[in-house]
Amino acid sequence: MNHDDEVEEGNDESKPRSRGVYLLPNLFTTAGLFAGFYAIVAAMAGRFDAAAIAIFVAMIMDGIDGRVARLTNTQSAFGTEYDSLSDMVGFGLAPALVMYAWSLQYLADLGPAWGKLGWLVAFIYTACAALRLARFNTKVASADKYYFQGLPSPSAAAVLAGFVWLSVDWDWGGQEVRFVAAFLTIVMGLLMVSNVRYYSFKEFDFKKRVPYVAMLVIVLMLVVTNLNPPAVLFFGFTIYVVSGIVFTLRRRKSVLPTDPPGQG
Repeated sequence: MNHDDEVEEGNDESKPRSRGVYLLPNLFTTAGLFAGFYAIVAAMAGRFDAAAIAIFVAMIMDGIDGRVARLTNTQSAFGTEYDSLSDMVGFGLAPALVMYAWSLQYLADLGPAWGKLGWLVAFIYTACAALRLARFNTKVASADKYYFQGLPSPSAAAVLAGFVWLSVDWDWGGQEVRFVAAFLTIVMGLLMVSNVRYYSFKEFDFKKRVPYVAMLVIVLMLVVTNLNPPAVLFFGFTIYVVSGIVFTLRRRKSVLPTDPPGQG
């Protein structure tokens, strides 16, 4: 009898723990990682519309992998860490490098200092995305179910990718809108590490039945998006970004005292 046979005949505690990983959710995570990587490669080749679309594909994959893991009960610590690393590529590095290759690099035409500002803006966005993901991972157990603290990195990436895609569709050159690109990149980065609250949409349960009206709304959203994808996606995610700022300001205003004590 060899050692393996002895292990099989022993109790459960003597059995080695499985070192495998769940295949299905991690396949979607890998697809998202590939989409982020491809966005960088496409930007290096000057195919900025394809780069922007790849970032949106990474978003779709990021939305699917977690839900697949929950629906199939295949959540794991490995999958969580792998998903976070994939997000860093797809929503941290890729948008920053796409924006730099498409527009921010042209700030160098104004002088050496402006050129440094261009890559610094891209780096600030990348650093903010890393900080956003790190904060999310450390507070995931105690986080509010209904709201995110700070702009989610996929939404920040969607605004930048949508702006690139829309500009290419409208024949705007990156050099022409370099200041707008720099402003958007900085603002999206800072919002990710801010305390602005954003609706999470986590209460939607795909296991439960939904009214027929909900299905009709989904179909209409798909139809509208198909009419002009770059415009709908850019303005749609921009509205989401603004909604968080408005909600947070209104919430803070509601908790402030209207009149100082002793006056009125």
